[in-house]
Amino acid sequence: MLLVHLAFVAFVALGGLLVVRWPVWSMLHVPSALWGVFVEWSGWTCPLTPLENAWRRCGGQAGYAGGFLDHHVTALLYPSGLTRGTQVALGTFVLALNLILYSLALAKHRRKMFYGTEDNR
Repeated sequence: MLLVHLAFVAFVALGGLLVVRWPVWSMLHVPSALWGVFVEWSGWTCPLTPLENAWRRCGGQAGYAGGFLDHHVTALLYPSGLTRGTQVALGTFVLALNLILYSLALAKHRRKMFYGTEDNR
């Protein structure tokens, strides 16, 4: 479950890279990215966190307090703890990064439509 959770977080943050190459990914990425930004901005707990904890307990391990980012990512990136301001900043970063990537995908699509190729050479 940890790997699924980590993969989802990576997809939320970087899935726009897939969209630049394969626009069909936007159908999955847009709702995922919006959910990720919403969870960070609102301070909610992602539903995968309680599921991960439940599966840990079923496997004989202890669950953990807080959210996925606080428990796993914070230990690597933010040793002093994940603050509310950091969560908002992370959500804003994910949103900005994906807006840039979607702008690139749109520009690529327009070039292809106008020139009939992916670039104008």
